[in-house]
Amino acid sequence: MSLPPAITGLVLEYDSGIVPPPFSHVFRLALDWSKGSFSAQLDLHYTDREELTEQEIFDEGFSLEDDYRYQGNLPSVWIGPVKQLLQATHWTKKSIDEGGITLTAMEETKSEGLKIPANQEEWQLMAQDLIQAIYELEKKEAPLTVKYRKVEREQISDLSLTIHFSNREAVLLRSELSKKISWEGAIDLMKFVFMPDYRYEQAKDIPGNKRGAYIECGDGFWHELGKGVVNSHASVDAVGKIKAGFDQLLDTN
Repeated sequence: MSLPPAITGLVLEYDSGIVPPPFSHVFRLALDWSKGSFSAQLDLHYTDREELTEQEIFDEGFSLEDDYRYQGNLPSVWIGPVKQLLQATHWTKKSIDEGGITLTAMEETKSEGLKIPANQEEWQLMAQDLIQAIYELEKKEAPLTVKYRKVEREQISDLSLTIHFSNREAVLLRSELSKKISWEGAIDLMKFVFMPDYRYEQAKDIPGNKRGAYIECGDGFWHELGKGVVNSHASVDAVGKIKAGFDQLLDTN
């Protein structure tokens, strides 16, 4: 399916549906590339929090001011991926009563009508990436940095991988030398990083120095893969994928 050249913008609207508070939320993300730049307007609102006490909200890691609004520009490097995903999208007539995302393509100021994409997960991930890019640009959150250590006999190998959503760059740092690597490859690896269960009762403040593989996901806690990090689903060996992905990066010249 080719994307009509007249399409110059897109409105994404999301409702988390049956997710309970304080996690439940809605957002509207309006994108416009009609003038060559990439403007974005975000309105994010957390819902049904009146059912909770302030302490219950704090206990889940939230605050009382999590709603967020933004209006400005994102780097134009995001235009291509958004247009490519829109071009590859098929539509469905299934309802999203239990939560999901809807799209409205824009032709200048004219709406093409609200539609429901069949590839819900891809669009939700795209929206999350764009929101993360906004948070980075506004200094609300820092870029994600994941550190990895592999210990074999007497040899210790360390690296860190930083994901810059603001400009779609992934930077590998090893032995004080940095290099950019494939964005898509880095994001695929990150999907596995956050898939398994992390046993924080076994976490350490410093990386291990005994034979094994260790990971720190940006919160200061080091976990040993296979012991402090275990697969949550038998069908996917996420721990193995993490090891293989980072070991491959260690071998990168």
